[in-house]
Parts: sequence; structure tokens; C-alpha cells
Amino acid sequence: MTNRARHLLAILIFLLLAPPDNSQAGQPETTPLTLVEALNIARHDNTMLQETAAALAAQEEAVHSARAEQLPKLAASYTYARLHDAPYAIFGPSRMPVGDLDHVRWDVTVSQPLFTGFALTSKRELAALGVEIKDMEQRQAALEVARQVKTGYYRILLTEKQQTVANEEVDQLTAHAAEAKLFYEQGLIPYNDLLKSQVGLADARQTAKRAQSNLAMAKAAFNALLRLPLNQPLEVEAVETADAARPALPELASLQAEAVERRPERSALQLAISSAGQAERLARSAYYPEIGLVGQYERTGEDWDADTNAYGNWQNTSVAVKAKWTLFEWGKTRAEVSRQVHQQQGLSARLARLEDAIRLEVQQAWLDLSVADENIHTAEESLAQARENFRITDLQYKESVATSTDVLDARTALTRSETNYYGALYGLLTAAADLDRAIGRDDSPATASR
Repeated sequence: MTNRARHLLAILIFLLLAPPDNSQAGQPETTPLTLVEALNIARHDNTMLQETAAALAAQEEAVHSARAEQLPKLAASYTYARLHDAPYAIFGPSRMPVGDLDHVRWDVTVSQPLFTGFALTSKRELAALGVEIKDMEQRQAALEVARQVKTGYYRILLTEKQQTVANEEVDQLTAHAAEAKLFYEQGLIPYNDLLKSQVGLADARQTAKRAQSNLAMAKAAFNALLRLPLNQPLEVEAVETADAARPALPELASLQAEAVERRPERSALQLAISSAGQAERLARSAYYPEIGLVGQYERTGEDWDADTNAYGNWQNTSVAVKAKWTLFEWGKTRAEVSRQVHQQQGLSARLARLEDAIRLEVQQAWLDLSVADENIHTAEESLAQARENFRITDLQYKESVATSTDVLDARTALTRSETNYYGALYGLLTAAADLDRAIGRDDSPATASR
């Protein structure tokens, strides 16, 4: 067998025995993340929502605790004492024993509050209102997280477009620099013209690097928002846009009225005012007596279960009504009631201020959305003009009619127009998300745009 035949045979054996390369087949393709999927992940894993959910669960337990205070209580006690001397009583010159050295006592007590000046009822109502307040805080956190997810998602899409624009600028200026070098070698342009094209290319490459860094940072921030590893690869699905005209925005006054009605912050403050009212009622309960019913079974003896007592009855049962009334505390109750009244007044003033702030926030978001919508038209026209200007300038340069400065200026104008257009496009989506947050809407994400 010749050397060539041996070589071919070795290759054939290696191919037959070598395991197939399934490295590519075993790797699942990365599916772009949609905005709806991102919102669902955030609702499940976001730490802000987890914190508010835990606070809500804790407050629900407070309701159970407040209700338990109104129910009968069962208690038991057991006491064992060993005396140094047996107890006795003196009758003239003689001593009469009245107890044993070992003393055992145990009892079982059932107590039921009958009247507490409405304190227990007020505590239960306060706990129930606390649950509603925590629920409003959870809704508020959900609205904020949804806004952060939407704006973070749109920022990724914007920085991707900015990187695309920067890379496109690098490609075009690379081609222009090559043409300039060729023209210089042919003596068609001066050396200064060649240097301008090379400097412009270097600047474009630096811009592309910054755009790449901005995109990586936007993805890392979004991963952090979704509680994913910061450097985990991430692709997001592009938001479809349409050229059809956007529907007209509703009247500002109707949006402001809707926001005042829907915002959870306002609802939470209204509940806080109700809680202050219950706190005042709780403070006034100190003006009334506390009345309770107590039933008790007890044993007293000398052995471990206290069923032997040579000096008295070893068991007894009692039912008692216990009343307690604090008559004077140096104005403490009056001061506490007055404090709760002032707190209600302060919360009412805060509610009025919050409603004004909500209306102002809605107006700002409404104006931002209106401006962003109008900017789309201007940005589209400017982008079309900038593209045509660069195309003509590049042709003129090839015909030696324009200079490198003209080409660089045209490309700079095109880059600025493209950046402004995508900024206006995703600024429109971001403004819509801000308006949803200002109104208090928690429905499906705003994906409708121009």
C-alpha cells in the first residue's frame, strides 16, 4: 500500500470513529424577548413587587391578630413551692399547722372581653384598612415596574438603532476614505482632503464604540430589572410601527379626572385618612371602662396534681366580672385624641396637594406625548432630506464636484437626522408609557405608535 493510500485510509477511519459535532445542534436558538413576556417576568421576579407582596401578607396576618383579640382566651398556670417551715397559726400559747411543706397550685382560666370602649373593634378596622393600604401600595409598585420595563425595553431598541446608524456611518466613511486615498494617489485631491476623510472615519469609529457600550449598558440594566444575570445575552423583539395616523388624544380634562380616580396613591391616602379616624376612635376608648368575663378552675394541694389538701378544699371554680376604669392620666387621653384629629387634618391637606400633583403630572405626560407625536412628522421629513443630500453629495464627490468636507458634513447631518428620528419614534412610545403611569393604567403595554 502506497503512502497516499495509507493517508487516505487514516482520514477515512478518523471520520468514521470521530463523534459527530453536535455543538451547534445542541444549542437552542435565542428567541427574542417580547415586551409582554418582559412584563410578566418583572411581575413575578421584581424585588419591589416581592417587597410589597410580603408587606401585604404581613398586614393580613395583623388582621387575624386583631380578630383574635375579640375571642375568648384560654390560659393555664402551674406552681410548685417547697417551704422551709410548715405554715402555722398561733392561738394563744399553741401553734396550729395550716399547710404543708409542699405547696402545689394549678389553674385553668378562660377570659372573654365584654366591652373595651370600642378599642378592639377599632383595632380590627385599623388592621383591615392597613390591608387595603398595602394593596394600593402593591398596585402603585406594579405601575412603576411596568413603566420601568417599558422604558427599559424601548431604550434597548433605541440604542440598537443608534448602533446600527453608527455602524452604517463607519461603513460609508470607510468607503469614502478609500476613495479619497485613491483620488489622492491619482493627484485629484490634496493631502489635506485625504486627512479630513481619515479623521472623519476615526471619529465615526469612536462613536460606534460608544454606541456599542451604550447598548450593552442598556441590556445590563434591563437584565437587572428582570432579576437576570447582568451579562446574560439578551435580544428583544422589535416593536412594530405603522404609518397610519395615531388616533387623537382624549381631552386632557378627561384624562386628569381618570387619573385622580385611578391612581393608587390617592386611594391609599384616602384609606390613611380613614385609618386616622379609627385611630381617633381607638384613642377615645380610654374614656370608657374595660369590662371582661373571667372563668377559672383551680386546684391546691401537696402532691403533683394537687388533689390532696388536708387543710382546705383542694379544688374550686369561679366566674367573675372584672371592670377596670382609668379615671385620671394627666390629660394623656385628651392629648392622644387631639393628636389623631390633627393627623386627619394634615392627611386631608396632603390629599388635596396630591390631587393637584396628579393633574399636573398627567398634563406634563400628555404634552410630552403630543410633542413626540408631532416630532415624528418633522423627523421623517428631515431624515428623507438628509438621505437624499448625502446621496447627492457622495455622487458629486465621485465627480470631483464636492470635497471631503462636504461629504463629512452630509454624513453628519444624516447621522443626526437618523438619531433624531429614532429618538422621536421611541420617545413617542416612552411618552405613552409615562402617560399610562400618570393616569394609573395597568392594562396591556402601549405598542401602538406611528
